[in-house]
Amino acid sequence: MARKALQERTVTVPQVKEALESIGEERLDQFQRRSLDYATKFAKVDASVVDTVLTKLIDDFEVDQDEAVQIVNAMPESIQELRVFLAGGRKIIETSKLEKILVFLKKYRKSE
Repeated sequence: MARKALQERTVTVPQVKEALESIGEERLDQFQRRSLDYATKFAKVDASVVDTVLTKLIDDFEVDQDEAVQIVNAMPESIQELRVFLAGGRKIIETSKLEKILVFLKKYRKSE
């Protein structure tokens, strides 16, 4: 029986990891296991703080939802990297604001 999508939303890599871990690794199919492996390797923020980071990026720094998700997934470390995610927008963001975003992201970045 085909499943029908009830809702579509953009999620971050840490949120994917958390969702797949909640199912239990023994109950995952091959594709889901690969996705969990990817999410485990590339999650750069703890899932417990993702909502806080997204909310702050959207509300305080006026970043779109999709841009905020991509920023959290990549956790850029330089202004040039950050501008890649904001290049599609219609507005120009001041360098000082980008620096504030980077300082904010540094607080939540996982240490490797």
